[in-house]
Amino acid sequence: MRKIKSRRKAQPKATSKRTTKAQPRVKRKKKVAQPDPNELFRRIHRELIDDFDEELEMEREDWEITESGGAAKPIASDADAKDRRQYFTELYRLQGELVKLHDWVVETGHRLVIVFEGRDAAGKGGVIKRIAQRLNPRVCRVAALPAPTDREKTQWYFQRYIAHLPAAGEMVLFDRSWYNRAGVERVMGFCSDTEYEEFFRTVPEFEKMLARSGVQLIKYWFSISDEEQEFRFRCRINDPLKQWKLSPMDLESRKRWELYTKAKEVMLQRTHIPEAPWWVVPGVDKKKARLNCIHHLLTQVPYKEIKHPPIVLPQREYHSDYMRAPVPEEIHIPQIY
Repeated sequence: MRKIKSRRKAQPKATSKRTTKAQPRVKRKKKVAQPDPNELFRRIHRELIDDFDEELEMEREDWEITESGGAAKPIASDADAKDRRQYFTELYRLQGELVKLHDWVVETGHRLVIVFEGRDAAGKGGVIKRIAQRLNPRVCRVAALPAPTDREKTQWYFQRYIAHLPAAGEMVLFDRSWYNRAGVERVMGFCSDTEYEEFFRTVPEFEKMLARSGVQLIKYWFSISDEEQEFRFRCRINDPLKQWKLSPMDLESRKRWELYTKAKEVMLQRTHIPEAPWWVVPGVDKKKARLNCIHHLLTQVPYKEIKHPPIVLPQREYHSDYMRAPVPEEIHIPQIY
């Protein structure tokens, strides 16, 4: 027995010697400035999971409810299940508040405009989708204007945006806006210096006019790092379902990162007014950016819950002479699934 114990004591010593010999090799590897392939894999995994989450959020009715009154159960195999469960729980709570805001806008005739600007791939579209997801599209509209036509180029610059402003009881989410002139048009040379300066003379007065007329204007700038934008662009390049998101302007903006930075700094400085201040949303963590932006939006509008009478489903009427005509079999779509 004594010999066996001595052997067992000797084993850790041999292991510790091998460990001390391996330490210099580990340190030398850390000095090489190479990306960690495991970390890259984890980031790609999180990006794919986020894409799945977007689809799952839209199909919440089909999810399994974990307990009475509990949150819908996310993918159980995900390592970040706890964080994702917290994200979904908070997202649904905030979306419930957005429904209350939506009802208040309709009830009071409030007019609300929310401008979303920022870097390409910064997450503007994801936030807009979550805001509008549970709301009536006739009340909450998304305005994402294409490039101006030849006719529109001859109009007053703000003219084509005015047509999309809300009437009473409406809210409009601008996925990019009149601030194109201060960003992409300036950097890409689509406007002259005279037009650029005229924009900065006009836009504060334009937004003050909106405020005086009773339109509430909230402006968000979504910010991400240089490295994070490159990562998201590469994910889009390699994903056939996302390649449509990459326009030639997006690729050009990647090359002109520093010019866009300068244009953004000038824009924020010259158009940050009390009637319509800018709010910056850090967007490296997309889920946190969504929650933070929606939470902030809710604090900017003085809404309150509108009480509605209980909804009663009327009984269907039956008539003795009613007969449903059969639908011809040839016009049914094939039942593949």
